[in-house]
Amino acid sequence: MAEYLASIFGTEKDKVNCSFYFKIGACRHGDRCSRIHNKPTFSQTVLILNLYCNPQNSAKSADGSHSTVSDEEMQEHYDNFFEEVFVECEDRYGEIEEMNVCDNLGDHLVGNVYIKFKYEEDAEKAVVDLNNRWFGGRAINAELSPVTDFREACCRQYEMGECTRSGFCNFMHLKPISRELRRELYSRKRRRSRSRSRRSHSRSRSRRREYRDNSASLERFRSHSQDKEREGRFGRF
Repeated sequence: MAEYLASIFGTEKDKVNCSFYFKIGACRHGDRCSRIHNKPTFSQTVLILNLYCNPQNSAKSADGSHSTVSDEEMQEHYDNFFEEVFVECEDRYGEIEEMNVCDNLGDHLVGNVYIKFKYEEDAEKAVVDLNNRWFGGRAINAELSPVTDFREACCRQYEMGECTRSGFCNFMHLKPISRELRRELYSRKRRRSRSRSRRSHSRSRSRRREYRDNSASLERFRSHSQDKEREGRFGRF
């Protein structure tokens, strides 16, 4: 029996645990759902709820009619948002493996930002800090998410341009960033990795030199300089 329950956990056959929450970290029924939402105590993925405001959904003129936003303006606005959040979170909390933003219109998915960090401890640190910060005049609401495989969370019909539910689909419709920005952001990992390797090698040589010279004052100065550099990082939230 235990093996059977384990095999159906998080699937449609599971009558106890919510399969939608397990797959996409959100459920349209919210707290009214008849099934359990098992919130993880540790995860690589952070969900920031309703963070992105799509101008095409919110732009209204004084008479209440919708203002038109060109596709070029829309993409530029979204790329700026994506880059700001990505860079800020990676610089403050740790290396990001993947970041996705929902283009859905349902209340449980609209504007959701999913950030998958390389390490679980970085995700935990991010949740604690983000819940004490603001973005765009609104308090940030962040939590750990069970989603680690976005292929299971995404709407395959949407990816093929065939989803009939439009923005109200219960699976993720992920909003793409421009190809140039994707290449720039995700190449940061390689640059950061090389930089960390150079710093590590440099520190090793310094420690050997300090040992030979017995110069403790140099190490204190380096430590103080690094602390000042960390304190000076920008916070745009």
